[in-house]
Amino acid sequence: MSNGPGGAHGWSTPGPIRGVIFDVHSTLVDQGDATAWLDAALAVAPHPLSEAERAALLGFLDRIWEGARVSDPESSRDLSFEAHARVFHGLLDAGPGVDRALGDALYDVMLDTWHAYDDAVPTLRALRGAGIGTCLLSNAGVPIRTVLDRDGLTPWCDEIVLSYEVGFVKPDPRIFEASLAALDLPASDVLMVGDNANDDGGGTHLGLRTLILPRTSGPVHGLDAVLALVEGVNARRG
Repeated sequence: MSNGPGGAHGWSTPGPIRGVIFDVHSTLVDQGDATAWLDAALAVAPHPLSEAERAALLGFLDRIWEGARVSDPESSRDLSFEAHARVFHGLLDAGPGVDRALGDALYDVMLDTWHAYDDAVPTLRALRGAGIGTCLLSNAGVPIRTVLDRDGLTPWCDEIVLSYEVGFVKPDPRIFEASLAALDLPASDVLMVGDNANDDGGGTHLGLRTLILPRTSGPVHGLDAVLALVEGVNARRG
């Protein structure tokens, strides 16, 4: 029995890769440097910090979204802007407990410190040149489209599926089904690329091949692995 676009009607033999779904945060877009983030916030809301306080806050900010996975395991923060802000400030209050003005500034400048990896646009461009459809899929409770537009990713992707727009969050299979429907491709012909095995692996239940590239530091994320995998699979299938 062959799969429909969402793969919900049975399994089929993996075909050539005709589409790639990319996670956004820490896959195509780096979450930024904690030092630059804090300094940008302090420029907006000056606040005295001892050396120890600054070090503790930097360490917290560097891992804040890992903390969110504990305090908000269902990722409800990614269903609305209001929920995302509430979870963020709750984490600050439970952690370093910074002044509210500084907390607001940290949230306001956050997306300014997120930047596409240097190999993100070249990878999307190469896939388009090869006739491979692309969809960006993100658990996002922030206006992530501003980053995608600013850093030039939007023109090179075919579809964008965001949790706060469709009402589902990864690893719920329904958000992967929405991405497959947007590409109009069966799961057997699509590759999912992300940084988190739990969230980004949700599509495996539909038959999506999945490549996990864990979070990295630095301007390049190693997305050439995606091109190598697509080219290798498709070359073998002639």
